[in-house]
Amino acid sequence: MANIDVLNLSGDKVGSLELADEVFGQQNEALLWEAVKHYRAALRQGTAATKNRKLVSGSGKKLWKQKGTGRARVGSVRSPLWRHGGTVHGPQPRSYEYAFPRKKLLGALRSALAAKLADGKLIVVESFDLKEPKARLYRQALNKLEAKRTVLLIENGKEVSQALILGSRNLAGVELMLNNEVHPYDLLRYERAIFSRPAIESLQESLKKTVSKRKMASEKAEVA
Repeated sequence: MANIDVLNLSGDKVGSLELADEVFGQQNEALLWEAVKHYRAALRQGTAATKNRKLVSGSGKKLWKQKGTGRARVGSVRSPLWRHGGTVHGPQPRSYEYAFPRKKLLGALRSALAAKLADGKLIVVESFDLKEPKARLYRQALNKLEAKRTVLLIENGKEVSQALILGSRNLAGVELMLNNEVHPYDLLRYERAIFSRPAIESLQESLKKTVSKRKMASEKAEVA
């Protein structure tokens, strides 16, 4: 098992944390690509639309009789063959979202965490608590942690404080998220990910449980 230093908001080491190989030991780029593709597909508005022949303006009257004129038969001025006519098979409003297996999503999350750790962009702090909920103080703390560009702050859902919310919400390039809501896309989108110690311990424990359940299921299948 790998260890990671636990820092305070001044950038000083105050302890260490053991990381499980089941969570931080493997990277799967193909799985990450699938998770990101699924996430971005759900973000698409899907509002592109064209007018078909029933929506364009124009009379529905037959322009001339079917036979005897020597001209091609035509039923309406709104025909797609005519200028200002309707569009055939054009885009219509739709949802691009699709189902994505939860096991694959959790696997992608483990891969994203492992990638962040391998790149040295994963930071664990003992706590996010400061004396005052001021953006200036949180900016100074992030600078001491060498997180000067885009940063994702991950806190445990049961321990997120109002001071952290107020102090981080106006910082450019900084987003606060709960550990049970973090997505692989979020970890890849931000340069650095900073976890509080309770947040990463809780997330690691839940991810370990999913891995152990999968192993037990596979062992039972082999025995059967």
